[in-house]
Parts: sequence; C-alpha cells; structure tokens
Amino acid sequence: MASFNCFISVLFIALSFSATEAARNLLQLPSLPKPTLPPLPSMPTLPQPPFPTLPATQPPLPKPTLPPLPTVPAAPKVTLPPLPSLPTMPTAPKATLPPLPSLPTMPTAPKATLPPLPSLPTMPTIPIPSTIPSIPFFSPPPATSKP
Repeated sequence: MASFNCFISVLFIALSFSATEAARNLLQLPSLPKPTLPPLPSMPTLPQPPFPTLPATQPPLPKPTLPPLPTVPAAPKVTLPPLPSLPTMPTAPKATLPPLPSLPTMPTAPKATLPPLPSLPTMPTIPIPSTIPSIPFFSPPPATSKP
C-alpha cells in the first residue's frame, strides 16, 4: 500500500511539472490573428393571423336556482338522573414528627503553609528562519528574453 501511495505521489508531481512547462510554452507563443466569421443571416418573419376582437361587455350568466335544503327532525330531549354524591372521607389525625438531631461539629484542621515552588529552568530558544530557503531544483530557470 505504501508503494502505491508513493507511486501516486510521484505521478502527481510529474503531471504538475509537465502542466507548468506546457503553460509556460503557451505563454511564449506569438499571438495569432483572430478569424473573422461571416455575418449571420437574418431570420425571416412569419405573417401573423388577425386576432378576433372581443366584445366590450360580456352577457350576464343565468343565475341557478337551488332547491331548499331538507330540514332535520328535532331529536327528543333526554333527561339524565342526577349523579350520586361522593361519600365524605373521615379525616386522619395529623402526625407530628420529632425534631431532627443536630449534626456534630467538625474539628478544624490546622492551617498548613507550603514551601514556595522551585523556579522552572528556562528553555533555550531556537531561532526560526522567517524566509524559506530556495531549492535550485524546484525554482524555475531564469528568463533569457523579455516577453
């Protein structure tokens, strides 16, 4: 699997370099004159048929007459007997709870003083370059002529 990944990486890098070189060669070609195209023929227009004119006012539509709705017969009134009343529940005597015992007091611990922490040794600083060094293999060759 590692060899396949290496192969894909090498193939990608090779295609990148070839695309860069192809683009550079295209940029150095002289500009060619643009070909002129003949004018397009005009589109013929078809004759339009005349549209009929509509009357200014429309005749009124006839009003439909609907038959009357049937009446629903009245339902007989039903009287329900009264609901029975609930029996009364006897009241329970109120229970009284004894008071909770108090918690014992916790003894206090003596205050401890810690010695100061030792200072940490300082780390040496490594200078980091702010510019990337140029690698001759990856940089393009100098231009021989001005475009």
